[in-house]
Amino acid sequence: MLAMLAFSLVLILGCGGDSSSDVSQSPLSGRPVGASGAVVRDVADRGNRIEVVATVGMVADVVRNVGGDHVRVTQLMGSGVDPHLYRVTRDDVRAIFAADIVFSSGWMLEGKLSDALDRMAHRRVIEPLGEWVWKNSPMGQTLGSEVDAESTDPHVWMDIGLWAEGALRVAEVLGERLPLHRDEFMWRASKYREELLQLDRWGREVMASIPPERRLLVTSHEAFGHFARAYQIEAMGVQGLATDSEAGLVRINRLVDQIVRRGVGAVFVESSVPHKSLEAVIEGAGSRGHAVRIGGELYSDACGPEGTYEGTYFGMMDHNLTIVARGLGGSVPQGGFRGALAETAANDMQTVAGPPLPVRAALAGGVF
Repeated sequence: MLAMLAFSLVLILGCGGDSSSDVSQSPLSGRPVGASGAVVRDVADRGNRIEVVATVGMVADVVRNVGGDHVRVTQLMGSGVDPHLYRVTRDDVRAIFAADIVFSSGWMLEGKLSDALDRMAHRRVIEPLGEWVWKNSPMGQTLGSEVDAESTDPHVWMDIGLWAEGALRVAEVLGERLPLHRDEFMWRASKYREELLQLDRWGREVMASIPPERRLLVTSHEAFGHFARAYQIEAMGVQGLATDSEAGLVRINRLVDQIVRRGVGAVFVESSVPHKSLEAVIEGAGSRGHAVRIGGELYSDACGPEGTYEGTYFGMMDHNLTIVARGLGGSVPQGGFRGALAETAANDMQTVAGPPLPVRAALAGGVF
């Protein structure tokens, strides 16, 4: 039955090919991993730990911090992976069916995988953390039934103070599975939540240092709506909420108008989205004699490289706050909130100005 259900899920998601070609060895554990980076777990060796699958790094990191040694987390999508366009592998399917709990973000962030998880809800504990956080926020409760997956911005983690509340929900879900450790989960969740709230307060301070006329954040796609609301700036993306949307000429011209009129000197690429979506905006501003630099690379739909500070949710958002504030003219400590940011990230500003030709040269040279 398990094999039949797994095969059906693969068909639903439109995956093809021989899964054996997608398997390699994890450099850390020596266990087999799929093309997505998900470790293929042996269910028999789980012991007294909860087997968890998490779709994206921002969700997985909360679970790891709250669950500690009582959880074993398989993260499906690693650094640089765009969840909107993600195609699940057979190894991912095996991990999902072997899991006790599946934590996702929700609001259709995970593309085709979102529909499949909805269908599996009666067989597995499926917890869309982003949906829970938003629906239980003051704003979500005000909107009530008006909230729907098609129109809601799924990038809830961009508001650190809001995302911090998700730690308490994770503790509840884990505690239902391991009641003897419920108090420990709640203690860990409260501690992690307070750390995130400290970062949130610091973020509000550094973002407030940006000159008012420059408080416009232009990125590859509209992943920073919650960020903009939380930290009192305006955000505009070349593409819409999902990266499979097209960037129209009217939208690009509107962005160029705003950049030139307000004298904004920086736009920001994203680690999980092709950088070329900003080329037309940079060229448009350059054709009007307005110099635009790349303020840095932000983490939107995925955390930074595994094993780094930026590879955690905390480090990812410390990075984003630091890069945006500095890129738009604010005052920020060199190493970010904890002084732990990579030196290259803390100084990640490249200048791209003038007519289209220099822009193309910069692209060819790897600036993007």
